[in-house]
Amino acid sequence: MNSLRRTNTLDLILGYAALFMFGLAINGCSRTEVHPPSLDLDSLGIVNDNMAHRAEVDSFFRYANDSPFKRDTTIEYHGIKWFPIDVHFRGVSLLHRYAKPETVIVVGTKGEERKQLRYGFFTIRVPGVDGQLIVLKLNVYKFTPYDAKRYALYRNALSVWFTDESTGKETYDVGRYVEVGDEDPDHDHWYVIDLNKSYNPYCAYSNMFSCAVPRTEDHIDIPLRVGEMKYHE
Repeated sequence: MNSLRRTNTLDLILGYAALFMFGLAINGCSRTEVHPPSLDLDSLGIVNDNMAHRAEVDSFFRYANDSPFKRDTTIEYHGIKWFPIDVHFRGVSLLHRYAKPETVIVVGTKGEERKQLRYGFFTIRVPGVDGQLIVLKLNVYKFTPYDAKRYALYRNALSVWFTDESTGKETYDVGRYVEVGDEDPDHDHWYVIDLNKSYNPYCAYSNMFSCAVPRTEDHIDIPLRVGEMKYHE
């Protein structure tokens, strides 16, 4: 565990420099994250938080009345498979809102078209394939009045989903989602992005459900071997 607590100063410097250049390069409307906030990123705390999260997920799927495994009795719950927790895949980011958010088509897994607002993006630093820090861009979407039911319930929800080079191999064929919660009215609010908690939508377990399919621009061109793995082989 002591090795988890060590931080390589050079990697931090290179990572912050990359983040600064990334912020300059992407859209003039974005802000550069030059000074990451002093949040508690204690490694043991991250591990414990994720262990508690996984226990909650397991309890929900096993016992909750609105669990997909209760709603579709043709499928059997036999536990969620997770990658090992990696503390380096948890980060913080400002929400970079686009000056002119665009309404785009997001297709559901049953073929239906949904109109969602392409609202902005997050950036976090994670280890790349060679272990060096790289900057990930995670697109953020919001519901629109075109989807009246979801908009009424979740108009402030921030939707983040992605595919990566593990998609269709170790992870669900459609892609995975990341929970970040509702939009904070404070534009200087920092959001915690923990890819260890990236999860499969309900359509990964049952054909009863339809879920949003990440768009081509939501693809991350490295394998993200963190978070939830495939449920069905």
